[in-house]
Amino acid sequence: MKRSSSKGNVKSLVIGIIILIAVIAVIVGLNKNARQEVSTGESIKIGFLGPLTGDAASLGTNAQKGVELAVKEINEAGGINGKSIELVYEDGKCNAKDAATAGNKLINLDKVTAIVGGLCSSETMAIAPVAEQQKVILFSYCSSSPGVTSAGDYVFRTYPSDAFQGVYAANMAQDKLNAKNVAILYCLSDWCVGIKDVFKKTFTAADGKIVAEEGYEQTTNDLKTQLSKIKEKNPDLIYFVGYTEASIIGLKQMKELDMDVQTLGADAWEDANIWTDTGAAGEGKMWTVVSSEISDTFKAKMQTIGVNEVTLCSPQSYDATMILTNAMKKVGTDTTKIKDELYKVKDYQGVSGVISFDSNGDLASASYVTKVVKEGKGEILYK
Repeated sequence: MKRSSSKGNVKSLVIGIIILIAVIAVIVGLNKNARQEVSTGESIKIGFLGPLTGDAASLGTNAQKGVELAVKEINEAGGINGKSIELVYEDGKCNAKDAATAGNKLINLDKVTAIVGGLCSSETMAIAPVAEQQKVILFSYCSSSPGVTSAGDYVFRTYPSDAFQGVYAANMAQDKLNAKNVAILYCLSDWCVGIKDVFKKTFTAADGKIVAEEGYEQTTNDLKTQLSKIKEKNPDLIYFVGYTEASIIGLKQMKELDMDVQTLGADAWEDANIWTDTGAAGEGKMWTVVSSEISDTFKAKMQTIGVNEVTLCSPQSYDATMILTNAMKKVGTDTTKIKDELYKVKDYQGVSGVISFDSNGDLASASYVTKVVKEGKGEILYK
């Protein structure tokens, strides 16, 4: 009797497992092929992702406010075809691991139609494969790694690729700063490596010499080993690519090591916290950044939601949200239709400038300026 009962239990268990597998298969299929059905309630969910804590948090929280402002204006004007936007915020912490966790939550648990993010390239690159598979729009407002270009058909950005910035920086180093022997100090992230590679290729193609190339972990708290090696090579210029926290450490240690050498950074140095913290160690340091005249009107709007200083990428986060929702007003929440509509964007007059997308969802063009620190503040040195 016990043996017969055992066989019956096993049979029931097998049948149960088969049914469960079938149900899961149906759910997965619906999730992959009917993303347009997730926004059937009274609101449309859009995710925001960026560094709200840790490295680059000052940029991330400011960009979050740019999205918040756009959504506030859209909802006050009637939303998207009568539906309000519901924002879901997640902290990507400017690294791939945390961004992947945050992105998966937004896509698979919160069921967002689109994500405005990430800020750091490592965030965007970590989420892109899942967003592409699930047909969720991923719209970055600050990621500039050249790798984002081929990250997926559902990936767009209102910030230019470092294929532009790396070339501009290399030409600047040679034509304006008269550098012939350059040392590169860069973090081991998608953004740092991407821009470093473009700079190096462009600089050496014009007969420039890279005398040292030192990488470091993004979370490091000591760059003396790398800086000491660079000092031995006596470069004309140091091309220092890093986010806020490591840049502060490196600039202070350069002063401690008495390294009086031209130093050129990239657009993450637009973060004013770097120059407040480094003080005298930051004087005379230079960096390249997207040329973007922020209007007084936009600044005044940001002040109404508690933002007194607009930083890098906040205008782009506002524009990304506006462009995304404009597409949704035209085609609804079917993400394939949204994607197709976004590729049609040409000459959009945004607060960050005129925006047109190429066949990869990248900005079709970009212009830069070089800034220098004087008395703790950045001023335009070259246009």
